[in-house]
Amino acid sequence: MQAVQMLKRGLDKVGSLWLVLVTVLALTYFSVSQVNAVEAVNINTADVATLASELVGVGPEIAKRIVEFRERHGAFKSVEALVDVRGIGPALLEKNLSILTLE
Repeated sequence: MQAVQMLKRGLDKVGSLWLVLVTVLALTYFSVSQVNAVEAVNINTADVATLASELVGVGPEIAKRIVEFRERHGAFKSVEALVDVRGIGPALLEKNLSILTLE
């Protein structure tokens, strides 16, 4: 009888651990999905605040340079042209390439 009760307790603990594990995995999945759910950023229309908040590695100063560059030289003809802005190199462009758009 005692063995049966011990087995039940063991199974209850295993069941509880599985429930905790599944809950943690579900919460992690949905948290990561929300983080990665950034909408496209149009570099020809985005303002300083949008550029600074949505682009990885771009703060207010570089965002301001992007807008000033666009105002001085006209709309970007390609996403890759962002490297012409002081402070943006190939590595920074690569980090943001998946969310950058011209439309």
